[in-house]
Amino acid sequence: MTDFEEQGFITADRSIRDIESQDALGTPADNTALFTDLYHIDAAYLAWKSGHNGLATFDLYTRRAPFAGGFMLFTGLQPSLDYLRAFEYTQDDLDWLAHIKGYEPDFLDYLSKLKFTGEIMSMEEGEIAFPNEPLLRVTAPFAEAMLLESGLLRTIGISTLLATKAARIWLAAKGRSVSDFAFRRAHAPFLAARSGYIGGADSTSFVAAARDYDIPASGTIPHAIVQAFPDELTAFRTVAETLPSFTLLLDTYDVNQGIDNAIIAAKEVAGKGHTLTAVRLDSGDLAEDSKMVRRKLDEAGLQSVRVLVSGDMDEYAIEKLLAADAPIDGFGVGGNLGVGLGTIDSGTVGGVIGAVYKLAWIEDDSGHPARLKVAGAKSTWPGRKMAYRVGDFEKDIVASDTETAPVGSRTLLTPWFMEGRLLHEVPDLHQIREQALENLASLPDWLKALTPDHQYPVEFSDELVRLREDSIRAFGGRVDE
Repeated sequence: MTDFEEQGFITADRSIRDIESQDALGTPADNTALFTDLYHIDAAYLAWKSGHNGLATFDLYTRRAPFAGGFMLFTGLQPSLDYLRAFEYTQDDLDWLAHIKGYEPDFLDYLSKLKFTGEIMSMEEGEIAFPNEPLLRVTAPFAEAMLLESGLLRTIGISTLLATKAARIWLAAKGRSVSDFAFRRAHAPFLAARSGYIGGADSTSFVAAARDYDIPASGTIPHAIVQAFPDELTAFRTVAETLPSFTLLLDTYDVNQGIDNAIIAAKEVAGKGHTLTAVRLDSGDLAEDSKMVRRKLDEAGLQSVRVLVSGDMDEYAIEKLLAADAPIDGFGVGGNLGVGLGTIDSGTVGGVIGAVYKLAWIEDDSGHPARLKVAGAKSTWPGRKMAYRVGDFEKDIVASDTETAPVGSRTLLTPWFMEGRLLHEVPDLHQIREQALENLASLPDWLKALTPDHQYPVEFSDELVRLREDSIRAFGGRVDE
């Protein structure tokens, strides 16, 4: 049982139902083939028409970690696999494409039969990841791989962004409970609830996600229920009489008055077996108010009542509150978690993770299948690659997949699809969360910092460096000395 359950939050414990009919946003969808950008369909058409449809490998990775942090928590594999399994064109899809673009009938017939036939290599969900190493690798005929770009970037990008935000909040909370209050702000609420739970949120306020993913649901009372009664004490008494286990919100009018009224209501129903399990603060000077509330609760003999806070919480706000010795037992986090916001005062960047999906290899008649983009900071690395972690976060190495694994390393990419066939299922969500929290706990202290003073080393093998230089020369670029 989580802290938020113990504190009288509304809870649900239902088995996960079949959610494979939902897309990455959590909205009903029988197929996902149009979950793409139009230019990807054009690119597939060009590849099909020209015969440039050889087996190709694309890397999905990021160029930097979000929030000025030092790591990412990789998630989104299960939604990506669901997206792949639902990828097919209906006749309505094809009729619409013919109407807007006038594609040749033979191309539309090709699309009508299209199923993913390729290979997916990916990190496992809950793995710690770093910029510039492949999070996921797709190998398939070029047109197939091209059509998947936007859907994979969305599911992996959003999921990893939000899981990383949740992980940073979890680390900042230092063992205090965290609840996801983000549904009303979230752009992709199902992904937000799932990713938040993996990253450390103990519960979610989003009831549908709690049911579908078997996540504990949480909630207190709104200000409106207090305002609806003639006075605050009457409202608190009604809550206390109605609910055997209840939480009260203290800041509708005045926190000093609120905690006094909460204590009165709690003592009046104590003999009836009804228990005040927590109080919540949502505004004001949370550090000082929490100290005052804690003192009054203790003086009233209510030491077991927990103090929760919410209201624009993020990892920086939590860190400041705990640094001020605020006696807070749990945090409710809303939009900053559900949207993955940065913090202006801290100069951090949020909102997007900047994931990219880049061609690294294609089989054709050129004699040089490795491919790259030469564009300064946006340059890419060619070749089919593997990623390895050396030691206990000593460094990561990206190497050609034909190279021997570095000594003392473990492989970060696992095969999930082979020849269009799913090899195994993703672990249960609760297992993913457990592994993710173990991985986060194992991070070196300097990487747990919200803004580490240096970046984790991701190195490229000598063979990849040579391949990159050869590829630049092969395509007319200039190799920097």
